[in-house]
Amino acid sequence: MMYHSHEHYMTRAFDLAAKSDAEGGCPIGAVLVAGDTGNVLGEGHNGMVQEGNPILHGEMAALRAAGRMSNRHNTTLYTTLQPCFMCTGAIVQFGIPRVVIGDVANASSDETIRFMRSRGIDVIVLEPATSDAARKCIALAARFRQKWPNLWLEDWGGGHNPRLKE
Repeated sequence: MMYHSHEHYMTRAFDLAAKSDAEGGCPIGAVLVAGDTGNVLGEGHNGMVQEGNPILHGEMAALRAAGRMSNRHNTTLYTTLQPCFMCTGAIVQFGIPRVVIGDVANASSDETIRFMRSRGIDVIVLEPATSDAARKCIALAARFRQKWPNLWLEDWGGGHNPRLKE
């Protein structure tokens, strides 16, 4: 059995995010890892642009690549960016017990982290002061947001819906 550090798996997720960015897509990557062996079960990156699929976020791509499983109750999901509500819902729905996040700086709030924690999920946010992978995740997303603000907004659902009151 081979176990690796959070840094190892986040670096792999970052590489997937960088691949998506190089393809002209949103730079978010994710890796689903088996808790008992450390084996990668599935990995992927945001495919909204490449596949024209607005629900193919990095986390969803990793879950899709992992395929059918009787449960995901002994897994860890590594994601380069704090999950949106759609991905958070999938994490909760499938009972993923641990989520490791590389970048919370480019998220609009901590709502999804608070929600996951309220559901008993162990949420670990890598510290950019001590994690090279976290620094890379933050910088990549920040560059993308600046270069492609409309794609970033589209990926997060298009911004505030004027028909809804806040």
